[in-house]
Amino acid sequence: MKTEIEVKFTDIVIDEIRKKLKDCDAVLVHPMRLMKRALIEEPHHKADKSFLRVRDEGDKVTLTFKRRASLMQQSIDNVDELEVVVSSFEDTIELLREAGWKYKTFQETKRETWHIDDVEVVIDEWPWLKPYIEIEGETEQAVRAVAEKLGFDWQNAQFGHIDAVYAQYYTFANKIRGVIDVPDVRFDDPLPKDFVKKL
Repeated sequence: MKTEIEVKFTDIVIDEIRKKLKDCDAVLVHPMRLMKRALIEEPHHKADKSFLRVRDEGDKVTLTFKRRASLMQQSIDNVDELEVVVSSFEDTIELLREAGWKYKTFQETKRETWHIDDVEVVIDEWPWLKPYIEIEGETEQAVRAVAEKLGFDWQNAQFGHIDAVYAQYYTFANKIRGVIDVPDVRFDDPLPKDFVKKL
């Protein structure tokens, strides 16, 4: 298992971030593209604070197991993951379904990937959210250095899964946890009824 070292900064303006990346001599690895993912969370996964994800990244398809050390503690190194590349998004979902594991949520996102100083910076867009960036590297020091180069204040850093970002803008009704409990998360879909926008 590998520990994820990553941080998010929310509510960005994409064109401004692109300019800052270019000014820092960052390299554009993948232009903005549509991605799709399917998340599997069986009862034993939920109890273990873990899930499986099948993700079509445009140039490859990955199958990932993620486990959080804690749901309460949000830190830069709270998630361990194990990832492999697979040959087909649909076939992998079907294989897992045949094994008795159906996905509970299908999610669309858009992502643009850059590299700077051996650190990956992605611009992410999700349905019903403002864009944000995620910075991931081998060490916290490397991640902090790139965040500083791009002009971000570490006091505004956010850690954890995507539902923590949604929680900035929405409260969740009927005991749902966020998009993990929404069967379809697509750009053309209306805001789920259980998402209440914060004033």
